[in-house]
Amino acid sequence: MPAAYSSLPHVLADLPVSAAIAEMLASHVVLLPWEAAESEEARTIAGVYTYGHPRVDAALLDRLPSVRVVSNFGVGVDHIDVPAATARSIAVGNTPGILDGATADMAFTLLLAACRRLIEGDRYARSPEFIRYDPSYLLGREVHGSTLGILGMGRIGEQVARRALAFDMRVLYHNRRRKPEVEARLGVHYVTQDELLSTADYVVLTVPLTPQTRHLIGREELKRMKPSAILVNAARGAVVDTDALTEALTNRTIYAAALDVTEPEPLPRDHPLLRLDNVVIAPHLGSATEQTRQRMAEVSRDNLLAGLSGRPLPFSVAGN
Repeated sequence: MPAAYSSLPHVLADLPVSAAIAEMLASHVVLLPWEAAESEEARTIAGVYTYGHPRVDAALLDRLPSVRVVSNFGVGVDHIDVPAATARSIAVGNTPGILDGATADMAFTLLLAACRRLIEGDRYARSPEFIRYDPSYLLGREVHGSTLGILGMGRIGEQVARRALAFDMRVLYHNRRRKPEVEARLGVHYVTQDELLSTADYVVLTVPLTPQTRHLIGREELKRMKPSAILVNAARGAVVDTDALTEALTNRTIYAAALDVTEPEPLPRDHPLLRLDNVVIAPHLGSATEQTRQRMAEVSRDNLLAGLSGRPLPFSVAGN
Protein backbone atom coordinates (compact mmCIF):
# COMPACT_ATOMS: atom_id res chain seq x y z
CA MET A 1 0.00 0.00 0.00
CA PRO A 2 1.45 3.46 -0.89
CA ALA A 3 2.74 5.40 2.11
CA ALA A 4 0.30 8.24 1.44
CA TYR A 5 -2.65 5.93 2.12
CA SER A 6 -1.26 3.93 5.03
CA SER A 7 -3.14 4.00 8.31
CA LEU A 8 0.17 4.07 10.22
CA PRO A 9 1.55 7.44 11.37
CA HIS A 10 3.83 9.14 8.85
CA VAL A 11 7.29 10.04 10.15
CA LEU A 12 9.84 12.20 8.38
CA ALA A 13 13.36 10.72 8.57
CA ASP A 14 16.78 11.41 7.07
CA LEU A 15 16.89 8.05 5.31
CA PRO A 16 18.41 5.57 5.10
CA VAL A 17 18.36 4.56 8.76
CA SER A 18 19.99 1.33 9.90
CA ALA A 19 18.28 -1.97 9.08
CA ALA A 20 17.72 -2.56 12.80
CA ILE A 21 15.88 0.73 13.24
CA ALA A 22 13.83 0.21 10.09
CA GLU A 23 12.78 -3.19 11.42
CA MET A 24 11.91 -1.79 14.86
CA LEU A 25 9.66 0.87 13.34
CA ALA A 26 8.20 -1.08 10.42
CA SER A 27 5.00 -2.16 12.16
CA HIS A 28 4.49 1.16 13.93
CA VAL A 29 5.11 3.97 11.42
CA VAL A 30 5.75 4.76 7.78
CA LEU A 31 9.13 6.43 7.29
CA LEU A 32 9.12 9.16 4.66
CA PRO A 33 12.28 10.64 3.10
CA TRP A 34 13.35 14.14 4.10
CA GLU A 35 12.19 15.47 0.75
CA ALA A 36 8.61 14.67 1.76
CA ALA A 37 8.62 17.86 3.83
CA GLU A 38 8.43 19.73 0.52
CA SER A 39 5.57 17.62 -0.85
CA GLU A 40 1.83 17.37 -0.34
CA GLU A 41 2.50 14.60 2.19
CA ALA A 42 3.96 17.17 4.60
CA ARG A 43 0.54 17.83 6.13
CA THR A 44 0.20 14.15 7.08
CA ILE A 45 3.55 13.88 8.87
CA ALA A 46 3.04 13.29 12.60
CA GLY A 47 6.64 12.83 13.74
CA VAL A 48 10.26 13.53 12.84
CA TYR A 49 13.07 11.01 13.36
CA THR A 50 16.60 12.42 13.09
CA TYR A 51 19.15 9.68 12.49
CA GLY A 52 22.07 11.82 11.40
CA HIS A 53 22.09 15.57 11.97
CA PRO A 54 19.53 17.10 9.60
CA ARG A 55 18.47 20.60 10.53
CA VAL A 56 15.08 20.79 12.25
CA ASP A 57 14.24 24.47 12.50
CA ALA A 58 11.17 26.65 12.74
CA ALA A 59 10.80 26.84 8.96
CA LEU A 60 10.69 23.05 8.66
CA LEU A 61 8.26 22.67 11.56
CA ASP A 62 5.97 25.25 10.00
CA ARG A 63 5.72 23.02 6.93
CA LEU A 64 4.69 20.10 9.16
CA PRO A 65 1.50 21.23 10.93
CA SER A 66 0.64 17.77 12.28
CA VAL A 67 3.99 16.95 13.92
CA ARG A 68 3.75 15.98 17.58
CA VAL A 69 7.27 14.70 18.31
CA VAL A 70 10.89 14.93 17.20
CA SER A 71 12.94 11.90 18.22
CA ASN A 72 16.72 12.17 17.95
CA PHE A 73 19.04 9.19 17.57
CA GLY A 74 21.74 10.55 19.89
CA VAL A 75 22.25 12.96 22.74
CA GLY A 76 23.30 16.20 21.04
CA VAL A 77 20.40 18.25 19.72
CA ASP A 78 22.30 21.24 18.36
CA HIS A 79 20.68 20.52 14.96
CA ILE A 80 17.18 20.82 16.45
CA ASP A 81 15.62 24.17 17.36
CA VAL A 82 14.21 23.00 20.68
CA PRO A 83 12.62 26.36 21.61
CA ALA A 84 10.85 26.43 18.24
CA ALA A 85 9.51 22.93 18.88
CA THR A 86 8.43 23.82 22.41
CA ALA A 87 6.60 26.90 21.16
CA ARG A 88 4.60 24.59 18.87
CA SER A 89 3.90 22.04 21.65
CA ILE A 90 6.15 19.48 19.92
CA ALA A 91 7.97 17.06 22.22
CA VAL A 92 11.70 16.51 21.61
CA GLY A 93 13.47 13.36 22.78
CA ASN A 94 17.06 12.17 22.78
CA THR A 95 19.13 9.28 24.18
CA PRO A 96 21.05 10.50 27.25
CA GLY A 97 23.00 8.27 29.63
CA ILE A 98 23.34 5.49 27.09
CA LEU A 99 26.43 6.38 25.11
CA ASP A 100 28.55 7.93 27.88
CA GLY A 101 30.83 4.94 28.37
CA ALA A 102 31.28 4.20 24.69
CA THR A 103 32.08 7.84 23.91
CA ALA A 104 34.57 8.05 26.79
CA ASP A 105 36.20 4.85 25.51
CA MET A 106 36.53 6.48 22.10
CA ALA A 107 38.02 9.66 23.57
CA PHE A 108 40.69 7.60 25.27
CA THR A 109 41.25 5.53 22.14
CA LEU A 110 41.93 8.72 20.22
CA LEU A 111 44.17 10.07 22.97
CA LEU A 112 46.28 6.92 23.03
CA ALA A 113 46.44 6.68 19.25
CA ALA A 114 47.68 10.25 18.95
CA CYS A 115 50.22 10.22 21.76
CA ARG A 116 51.75 6.88 20.74
CA ARG A 117 51.58 7.72 17.01
CA LEU A 118 49.64 4.55 16.36
CA ILE A 119 48.30 5.48 12.91
CA GLU A 120 51.78 6.41 11.70
CA GLY A 121 53.10 3.19 13.18
CA ASP A 122 50.44 1.10 11.48
CA ARG A 123 51.22 2.63 8.11
CA TYR A 124 54.95 2.11 8.62
CA ALA A 125 54.52 -1.49 9.78
CA ARG A 126 52.61 -2.27 6.57
CA SER A 127 55.05 -0.46 4.29
CA PRO A 128 58.08 -1.80 2.39
CA GLU A 129 60.31 0.45 4.55
CA PHE A 130 59.84 -1.64 7.69
CA ILE A 131 62.67 -4.14 7.31
CA ARG A 132 64.24 -3.89 10.76
CA TYR A 133 63.32 -2.73 14.26
CA ASP A 134 64.69 0.71 15.17
CA PRO A 135 64.32 1.71 18.86
CA SER A 136 64.71 5.38 17.99
CA TYR A 137 61.85 5.54 15.51
CA LEU A 138 58.34 6.99 16.08
CA LEU A 139 58.81 8.06 19.67
CA GLY A 140 55.59 9.31 21.22
CA ARG A 141 54.39 10.82 24.48
CA GLU A 142 53.55 9.06 27.74
CA VAL A 143 50.08 9.00 29.24
CA HIS A 144 50.64 7.65 32.74
CA GLY A 145 51.63 10.31 35.23
CA SER A 146 50.67 13.16 32.91
CA THR A 147 47.96 15.82 33.30
CA LEU A 148 44.59 15.59 31.62
CA GLY A 149 42.33 18.59 31.19
CA ILE A 150 38.62 18.04 30.51
CA LEU A 151 36.51 20.86 29.13
CA GLY A 152 32.94 19.90 29.98
CA MET A 153 32.40 17.80 33.10
CA GLY A 154 29.06 16.26 32.18
CA ARG A 155 28.30 12.56 32.09
CA ILE A 156 30.82 11.85 29.34
CA GLY A 157 33.45 14.07 30.92
CA GLU A 158 33.11 12.20 34.19
CA GLN A 159 33.55 8.88 32.40
CA VAL A 160 36.71 10.21 30.73
CA ALA A 161 38.01 11.26 34.15
CA ARG A 162 37.43 7.77 35.53
CA ARG A 163 39.51 6.26 32.74
CA ALA A 164 42.26 8.82 33.24
CA LEU A 165 42.56 7.97 36.92
CA ALA A 166 43.26 4.36 35.97
CA PHE A 167 46.29 5.70 34.06
CA ASP A 168 47.52 7.55 37.17
CA MET A 169 46.82 10.89 35.53
CA ARG A 170 46.21 14.15 37.34
CA VAL A 171 42.81 15.36 36.16
CA LEU A 172 41.84 19.02 35.81
CA TYR A 173 38.47 20.17 34.58
CA HIS A 174 36.59 23.30 33.64
CA ASN A 175 32.83 23.50 33.45
CA ARG A 176 30.30 26.30 33.37
CA ARG A 177 29.23 25.09 36.83
CA ARG A 178 31.72 23.77 39.36
CA LYS A 179 30.94 20.25 40.59
CA PRO A 180 32.18 19.70 44.16
CA GLU A 181 30.48 16.30 44.31
CA VAL A 182 32.55 15.06 41.35
CA GLU A 183 35.70 16.55 42.86
CA ALA A 184 35.05 14.70 46.12
CA ARG A 185 34.17 11.45 44.39
CA LEU A 186 37.01 11.33 41.87
CA GLY A 187 39.67 13.68 43.19
CA VAL A 188 39.61 15.91 40.11
CA HIS A 189 40.52 19.60 40.32
CA TYR A 190 38.52 22.57 39.08
CA VAL A 191 40.54 25.29 37.30
CA THR A 192 39.86 28.16 34.93
CA GLN A 193 39.83 27.41 31.24
CA ASP A 194 43.06 29.36 30.73
CA GLU A 195 44.83 27.41 33.47
CA LEU A 196 43.60 24.13 32.06
CA LEU A 197 44.82 24.95 28.56
CA SER A 198 48.24 26.09 29.73
CA THR A 199 48.78 23.20 32.16
CA ALA A 200 47.31 20.06 30.62
CA ASP A 201 49.31 17.59 28.57
CA TYR A 202 46.05 16.38 27.04
CA VAL A 203 42.95 18.51 26.53
CA VAL A 204 39.74 16.54 25.97
CA LEU A 205 36.59 18.31 24.76
CA THR A 206 33.26 16.87 25.93
CA VAL A 207 31.08 20.01 25.86
CA PRO A 208 27.75 20.21 24.02
CA LEU A 209 27.63 22.45 20.98
CA THR A 210 25.87 25.70 21.86
CA PRO A 211 26.32 29.29 20.70
CA GLN A 212 28.66 29.72 23.66
CA THR A 213 30.86 26.72 22.82
CA ARG A 214 31.03 27.20 19.04
CA HIS A 215 34.74 27.68 18.25
CA LEU A 216 35.53 27.38 21.93
CA ILE A 217 39.00 26.36 20.79
CA GLY A 218 40.44 28.87 18.36
CA ARG A 219 43.83 30.41 17.62
CA GLU A 220 44.25 32.10 21.00
CA GLU A 221 43.28 28.96 22.93
CA LEU A 222 45.64 26.79 20.88
CA LYS A 223 48.46 29.25 21.55
CA ARG A 224 47.86 28.87 25.30
CA MET A 225 48.40 25.11 25.10
CA LYS A 226 51.82 23.57 25.64
CA PRO A 227 53.82 22.75 22.50
CA SER A 228 53.84 19.14 23.73
CA ALA A 229 50.06 19.04 24.28
CA ILE A 230 47.48 16.97 22.43
CA LEU A 231 43.91 18.11 21.74
CA VAL A 232 41.15 15.48 21.67
CA ASN A 233 37.71 16.43 20.35
CA ALA A 234 34.98 13.97 21.35
CA ALA A 235 32.28 16.66 21.31
CA ARG A 236 31.14 18.33 18.09
CA GLY A 237 33.27 19.51 15.20
CA ALA A 238 32.24 23.15 15.49
CA VAL A 239 33.61 23.36 19.05
CA VAL A 240 37.01 23.71 17.34
CA ASP A 241 37.92 26.29 14.70
CA THR A 242 39.14 23.98 11.92
CA ASP A 243 41.27 26.63 10.21
CA ALA A 244 42.96 27.54 13.48
CA LEU A 245 43.63 23.88 14.30
CA THR A 246 45.04 23.17 10.85
CA GLU A 247 47.37 26.14 11.27
CA ALA A 248 48.45 25.07 14.77
CA LEU A 249 49.21 21.50 13.69
CA THR A 250 51.03 22.62 10.55
CA ASN A 251 53.19 25.03 12.56
CA ARG A 252 53.60 22.52 15.43
CA THR A 253 52.09 24.99 17.89
CA ILE A 254 50.75 21.87 19.60
CA TYR A 255 52.08 18.33 19.35
CA ALA A 256 49.03 16.62 17.86
CA ALA A 257 45.25 16.37 17.73
CA ALA A 258 42.80 13.50 17.71
CA LEU A 259 39.31 14.15 16.33
CA ASP A 260 36.18 12.07 16.30
CA VAL A 261 34.31 14.99 14.74
CA THR A 262 35.18 17.81 12.35
CA GLU A 263 33.71 20.98 10.90
CA PRO A 264 32.49 20.41 8.26
CA GLU A 265 31.76 16.71 8.57
CA PRO A 266 33.12 15.08 6.54
CA LEU A 267 35.97 17.37 5.58
CA PRO A 268 36.44 18.03 1.86
CA ARG A 269 38.67 15.30 0.48
CA ASP A 270 41.36 17.84 -0.42
CA HIS A 271 41.37 19.56 3.00
CA PRO A 272 44.93 20.21 4.24
CA LEU A 273 44.12 18.70 7.65
CA LEU A 274 43.85 15.30 5.97
CA ARG A 275 47.46 15.49 4.82
CA LEU A 276 49.00 16.02 8.26
CA ASP A 277 50.69 13.20 10.17
CA ASN A 278 50.11 14.74 13.61
CA VAL A 279 46.34 14.36 13.57
CA VAL A 280 44.17 11.27 14.02
CA ILE A 281 40.69 11.53 12.50
CA ALA A 282 37.83 9.09 13.06
CA PRO A 283 34.50 9.23 11.17
CA HIS A 284 32.35 10.15 14.19
CA LEU A 285 32.56 6.79 15.97
CA GLY A 286 32.00 7.97 19.56
CA SER A 287 28.95 5.81 20.24
CA ALA A 288 29.61 3.28 17.49
CA THR A 289 29.45 0.02 19.38
CA GLU A 290 26.89 -2.68 18.71
CA GLN A 291 25.55 -2.55 22.25
CA THR A 292 25.27 1.24 22.49
CA ARG A 293 23.72 1.72 19.06
CA GLN A 294 21.14 -0.98 19.83
CA ARG A 295 20.12 0.79 23.03
CA MET A 296 20.03 4.16 21.26
CA ALA A 297 17.73 2.67 18.64
CA GLU A 298 15.41 1.31 21.32
CA VAL A 299 15.22 4.56 23.25
CA SER A 300 14.73 6.73 20.14
CA ARG A 301 11.95 4.35 19.05
CA ASP A 302 10.30 4.56 22.47
CA ASN A 303 10.50 8.35 22.43
CA LEU A 304 8.98 8.49 18.96
CA LEU A 305 6.09 6.15 19.70
CA ALA A 306 5.33 7.85 23.02
CA GLY A 307 5.15 11.24 21.35
CA LEU A 308 2.98 9.96 18.53
CA SER A 309 0.49 8.56 21.04
CA GLY A 310 0.48 11.70 23.17
CA ARG A 311 2.29 10.09 26.11
CA PRO A 312 5.24 11.69 27.98
CA LEU A 313 8.59 10.85 26.39
CA PRO A 314 10.83 8.46 28.38
CA PHE A 315 13.73 10.81 27.66
CA SER A 316 12.67 14.38 26.95
CA VAL A 317 15.20 17.10 26.18
CA ALA A 318 15.63 19.49 29.10
CA GLY A 319 13.53 22.59 28.72
CA ASN A 320 11.10 20.84 26.38
